[in-house]
Amino acid sequence: MKTAKPIAADTHHAHAAGHVHSHEAHGDDSHHDHADHAHSTPASAEAALALADEYCRERGEKLTPIRRKVLELLLTSGRATKAYSLRDDMRQIHPGSAPPTVYRALDFLLSAGLVHKIESINAFAVCHDLTQCQHGILVVCQQCGNVTELHQPALREALVAQIENAGYRLAGDGIELKGLCSACQAAQAAGS
Repeated sequence: MKTAKPIAADTHHAHAAGHVHSHEAHGDDSHHDHADHAHSTPASAEAALALADEYCRERGEKLTPIRRKVLELLLTSGRATKAYSLRDDMRQIHPGSAPPTVYRALDFLLSAGLVHKIESINAFAVCHDLTQCQHGILVVCQQCGNVTELHQPALREALVAQIENAGYRLAGDGIELKGLCSACQAAQAAGS
């Protein structure tokens, strides 16, 4: 099953096998202006923020206003976003905010399991399931930076087992695969 769902629309329990979740990355030359989102957050993003807030409370932690705003920016962008873009967006919303504020918020969101760091493109994306049942496998397009999260627990467990049987231990929760997305494949075929 290969369907892509918008990031903010599918933040409730997405435990079904075969779940695919796509995030486009902000490249160095594409900056999405989030200023319009500062006052109007879609209902699905609000629901996701409420779920994240509840999840943090259950863990004995707090989704502070800055952490919440960074998560909201990621949710409303619908894309994997680089830290400097988030920093710039926060400066538009809160002109006096210091750059370390965004990085500390991202560190918290990462440790809470609410976002992924996509190492190969150095960007951040909201986890497909804000309750952190288990992270999926991230597939990153090497050409455009599009990121798709595959949520197939059995496949992930089998892959982790094979990695451990080979004598390795994963350095983190993330498993990233590199490839070429269907849009880039089509563009490449059209250019040939």
